[in-house]
Amino acid sequence: MKGRKLLALVAGLLALAPAVYGKHIIGGVMTYECLGNGLYEFTLKVYRDCNCTDCADFDPVAFIAVYNCSGDGCELQSQFTPFRRIDAPLLDVNEVDEPDYPCLIPPDVCVQEGIYQFQAQLPLSDRSYHISYQRCCRNVTINNIFDPENTGATHTIEITPLAQQLCNNSPVFDEFPPIVICAGAPLEFDHSATDADGDQLVYKFCPPLQGGGPITDNPSLYNTCIGAQPDPACPPPYNPVTFLAPNYSVSAPMGGNPLISIDPNTGMITGTPMILGQFVVGVCVEEYRNGQLLSTVFRDFQFNVARCDPTVVAQINSDEVINQQEFVITSCGENTISFQNESFQRSYIDVWEWTFDIGGTPQAFSQWEPTVSFPDTGTYLGTLILNPGTACGDTAKIRVQIFPEIEADFSYDYDTCRAGPSLFTDASASGSGAITDWAWDFGDDNRSEEQNPRHVYREPGDFPVTLTVTDVNGCEDSETRVLPYYPIPELLIIAPSAFVGCEPAEIFFNNLSFPISEAYDILWDFGDGGTDTVVSPTHIYNSAGTYTVSLDVVSPLGCQTDTTFGELITVLPSPVAGFSFSPEQPSNIIPTVSFFDESSFAVGWFYDFGSGQRSTQPNPVYTYPDTGRYEVMQVVTHPSGCRDTALQLIDVRPEVRYYLPNAFTPNDDGVNDLYFGVGLMDGATNFHLSIWNRWGEMVFETTDPNEGWNGRKNNTGEQAPAGVYMVLATFTGPRGEPYEVKGSATVVR
Repeated sequence: MKGRKLLALVAGLLALAPAVYGKHIIGGVMTYECLGNGLYEFTLKVYRDCNCTDCADFDPVAFIAVYNCSGDGCELQSQFTPFRRIDAPLLDVNEVDEPDYPCLIPPDVCVQEGIYQFQAQLPLSDRSYHISYQRCCRNVTINNIFDPENTGATHTIEITPLAQQLCNNSPVFDEFPPIVICAGAPLEFDHSATDADGDQLVYKFCPPLQGGGPITDNPSLYNTCIGAQPDPACPPPYNPVTFLAPNYSVSAPMGGNPLISIDPNTGMITGTPMILGQFVVGVCVEEYRNGQLLSTVFRDFQFNVARCDPTVVAQINSDEVINQQEFVITSCGENTISFQNESFQRSYIDVWEWTFDIGGTPQAFSQWEPTVSFPDTGTYLGTLILNPGTACGDTAKIRVQIFPEIEADFSYDYDTCRAGPSLFTDASASGSGAITDWAWDFGDDNRSEEQNPRHVYREPGDFPVTLTVTDVNGCEDSETRVLPYYPIPELLIIAPSAFVGCEPAEIFFNNLSFPISEAYDILWDFGDGGTDTVVSPTHIYNSAGTYTVSLDVVSPLGCQTDTTFGELITVLPSPVAGFSFSPEQPSNIIPTVSFFDESSFAVGWFYDFGSGQRSTQPNPVYTYPDTGRYEVMQVVTHPSGCRDTALQLIDVRPEVRYYLPNAFTPNDDGVNDLYFGVGLMDGATNFHLSIWNRWGEMVFETTDPNEGWNGRKNNTGEQAPAGVYMVLATFTGPRGEPYEVKGSATVVR
């Protein structure tokens, strides 16, 4: 067989007896040979899955139909009136070679090939001959097409008029696809064909064809297209199977990314199948002579993608692996070793054997993870064998090295009261002799490889110091000890070093002393009666004056230091800002505001009216140019130069005023002929005015505050009689407030 052995159960067609409803068809192909004088010999190969208990055998006779039609004419053929009907006998049944995968999942794969041959005399025609065979049904476990249990197959070949004239022979595929292909393994199958006439061959994926149906309980239906074995086969055209989109299609019958592909020139199918399952695949080889298509041979088969050769790997938890084969386990000072078996795949490991050469005598152990005591220091060789004597096994070589013990040890020394370097002294020992490497971790992200290093800690704390030592055998040991490093600072330093500011003075005292932390007992005295116990406090001086600050520090180990900072803080007196204004509710009608200074200890004033205008008068007067809300700021200055600020919000409100007259004389004399309200209406919206007579009838309305009533109904009808009329005006103020004005209008005539 060409190409690699792949993991896939190949699709074939199972021919069934009329009384059996087969569900194990997995593929087929039909070819022909021209014997001359219009006589042709046809070979039909069908395949079935024989790894089952209820599979149907091959049909002893295949019902073949020959139709003589081309193009649309084929659709007019009646399936019961073919050009010729042929009973093709089953000549031979062959077993397809099983793959050599001793650990294949599933372990049993079986495919049989049924071969039918027949001859037919076909006179020259200007139409094609279609030779067809149909059978139901496919494997129910197929993954890539819709309803495979009820989907049959059609195996057909066309002899074109040109092929008849040339007495052409169809191409014949060289190899049957492999029964199984492996998931995750590269697929490379040569699906090429041989043509006796030497014509050009082009390969591609084609849609597998439906044929036959699942009906078996009514014998008369065997002679229809929905019967399990149509007799004879129905005429073309034939419907393709329905792929389960979007994951599968004609060009991507096995899905995945990247897709399986076929080389159009060589027929080589390549790719790496990743999805487990059974997949129907169709491959066509087109035959060309002088650029003209002579015939197309179509093969319908099934790829089974499965796990094959489960990787059984002997693997041990070790210190080193040499050439991916020998596992090295090193023990320093301990002669008893508990081995950790990390072999996989565990479910396929039935037998395991441990063997060690101890004193020249092989000793075997049967536990999955044995514990072995070796008599002395030295090197011991061994093996772990999985599934011995089978193709699904593996062997690991083991090298056990027993070395003398190594022990890490050290001491340290430093001044517990004064900050300075710490000295570390190595006291480690190894039974093998010299120690070659020292690795210090001082617990503050600093390290050293010296044997006896010195180290300066920048911060106080409890530091876990670890020393790791390695000897000439590569044996390693570690020791960790906590170093409590809490010396007092050599010098107490704070910031600010001096301060002059205005009351109230909020000052952050930054403790720059080294080393120091919250673990120390700290006492600040700020000179105004205030104290604090944190490393770097914030303090507020509320009164003017000069203050001396002191700092006292006691380490967790009892060491003490203190410093006094004389006259460190100077706080200057500050004014107190404040002002009032009148009127309290200014408006667009009264926009002028008078400001009155109410500050204390001020010698300078500054006002910002919130409109972009300013003043340095203590009691300024300001007229606002527009309505709105304004934040007014007053800044006052003390003779010391210190300042204070006061803020107030002033709302210059927009006001509307609307008045209704009580009478008018609509007599067209040009005087008082219209009735309308008057006032200030800037910013008003949603205006509505209505006038009503004594009977509740509205005689006028408007939404224009400048439109008046002329004494006629709706200003166009009859004149309203003299008398009193009710008036209602509503509108919305500039800030959304509702207004309602009621009145009466007397018509005087």
